[in-house]
Amino acid sequence: MFDVLLTLCLLDQPGLCADRTIPTAAATCPEALAAAAERIEGWRARHAVSAIRCGSMVVPPLPFEEVLPGLHVHRAAVALADPANGGTIGNIAFVVGESGVAVIDSGGSRAAGEAVVAAVRAVTDRPIRLVVLTHAHPDHVFGATALADAGATIWAHHALPEVLALRMGPFEAQGLRQIGADFVGTEAPRVDHAVQDSAAVDAGGRALELRAWPVAHSGADLTVLDPATATLLAGDLVFDRHLPTLDGSLRGWQRVLEDLQGLAAEWVVPGHGGPLLPWPEGLEPTARYLARLEADVRELIAGGATLSEAAARAAEAERGAWLLFDEHNPRNATVAYTELEWE
Repeated sequence: MFDVLLTLCLLDQPGLCADRTIPTAAATCPEALAAAAERIEGWRARHAVSAIRCGSMVVPPLPFEEVLPGLHVHRAAVALADPANGGTIGNIAFVVGESGVAVIDSGGSRAAGEAVVAAVRAVTDRPIRLVVLTHAHPDHVFGATALADAGATIWAHHALPEVLALRMGPFEAQGLRQIGADFVGTEAPRVDHAVQDSAAVDAGGRALELRAWPVAHSGADLTVLDPATATLLAGDLVFDRHLPTLDGSLRGWQRVLEDLQGLAAEWVVPGHGGPLLPWPEGLEPTARYLARLEADVRELIAGGATLSEAAARAAEAERGAWLLFDEHNPRNATVAYTELEWE
């Protein structure tokens, strides 16, 4: 099996360069180069491309733990994106079936996606058949192109392409600023299958159940249920240790959490923290925080507090229960205030 190795340098920042790998399943070098041609040409629009050659992937694999039979999870750092973590601050999972693999979320950069491919290859020689994106935030979607190059089709909430397109400019600028070289070559994934409501997919002999949700944590939340292990892969609908972040609808998120409790699961992989929590107990901290945020914001609105005052005071009782509270709580309160003040 041949991969394609090359070097990319940003045209508008020539000093920012990185080695990249285009994973393929090609049996010969010419076949690998042909399979990689579209990706290479796409990169040329914004990068100087050099040292193109065939070889084997030398990317260090991202560490994963097999938490249940056939279910492997990378527990990401509870942190902000930076060069040290490469933007891989959201959990990633893969499920190994009899004849294939499904990956759930993909990391925050092209480099992260390549490291996920390397991790799967370290566990099994079965092909990556599909990647499921649980929502459109950078730490979950930006490694997906590497998985697509490896042969995966991409599944996501039907709203994800539009949500991502609207924010791609700021997301790219933020990624380069926060992550640096690991972000070089990062592109928006192209969704092959948009889930309108629900879908059953086959990861090579292992069935998975996908469900798209109304606006909640974000505008494009999707969950994955693995019946073989009775595990819900919840994306950022469920948080652990990392403060929940609100980018959709507070009340919508609360309603979705109520609906999630009816799923036939025994375990949950949260979008952050974990990596494996009992179900439905695992959602209780997230639900508690959202309830406190709602109660405090309603009280502040009723008392005539301004938006900035609410941002500084809401959900303060939750401070000691979460990491990254100061980084995210003011924005959560702002989103909640904007939603609730017109009810």
